[in-house]
Amino acid sequence: MQIARETLLQSYRAMRTIRAFEERLHVEFATGEIPGFVHLYCGEEASAVGVCAHLTDNDTIASTHRGHGHCIAKGVDVGGMMAEIYGRQTGVCRGKGGSMHIADLSKGMLGANGIVGGGPPLICGAALSHKILKDNGVAIAFYGDGASNEGFTLESLNLASVWKLPAVFVVEDNGYGEATGASYACSGTQKDRAAGFGMPYMECDGTDFFAVYETAREAVDYARSGKGPVMLHVHLSRWYGHFEGDAMSYRAAGEVAEEKENHDCLKHFRERVTSAGLLEASALDDIDAAVADEVESSVIAAKAAPWPEDSALMADVYVKY
Repeated sequence: MQIARETLLQSYRAMRTIRAFEERLHVEFATGEIPGFVHLYCGEEASAVGVCAHLTDNDTIASTHRGHGHCIAKGVDVGGMMAEIYGRQTGVCRGKGGSMHIADLSKGMLGANGIVGGGPPLICGAALSHKILKDNGVAIAFYGDGASNEGFTLESLNLASVWKLPAVFVVEDNGYGEATGASYACSGTQKDRAAGFGMPYMECDGTDFFAVYETAREAVDYARSGKGPVMLHVHLSRWYGHFEGDAMSYRAAGEVAEEKENHDCLKHFRERVTSAGLLEASALDDIDAAVADEVESSVIAAKAAPWPEDSALMADVYVKY
């Protein structure tokens, strides 16, 4: 399937933005100025972007504690995200959510989530809303191999199948549930689990944007058609620790270096589109420069932004019906 030039450019920009955003946070977090925990998405960019390329603002997603990439792929403002991570009033959640709870309902981003496996139940609710309202929307739950063992997740797979909800359950399998290998902690396979709940199973190489894009298109189209939920299993690798400060002593020597050298989704994308004459290297260079400026500006603005007022402590906490 030929992908439109504009889609290729937008996808590269989203992946480059995620990479630059996360690498800058890796540096900034070390200064001690960012409150709370930070979990980086570097190395996994093709998954979020390849899936969200098929979505609109009407479609909904729920994320994980490692949520910056999903936010950016869904179109959440980078400046607002950076301010949120710094805990400032100008953040997308007015500084009250921080890294693990960024949300933007206007973009269909229901939020990053500090609860492992907390996203799938939310997506069942969102998918049910899409079904009842008949708005042609789909709901996407991103979760990891660790969360695939949570009761919340398994109950959500069951409910989505029973109600034939327009949902896609995206397992971002980076091989580790925090510091525990998935090969040890996950009994059976994700494919077996999908079959157990009677839903189609698809899988792809998460380091290859084009593989994710094509497989996600099939999964999203299936769910949007009203046939019910789908499980999409994406195989990938994170480049940094489970959280910033994680020494990653559980990973083999040279493992991450090998991933960076041979399985970089951005490097793969650039080589493929330029060699095929789909995009010019200069166009990608221009995006790299623009993204670097955007991230730099977001950090400067975030550090200069005011802290939330004490008087606003209870504002925006409870919904008023």
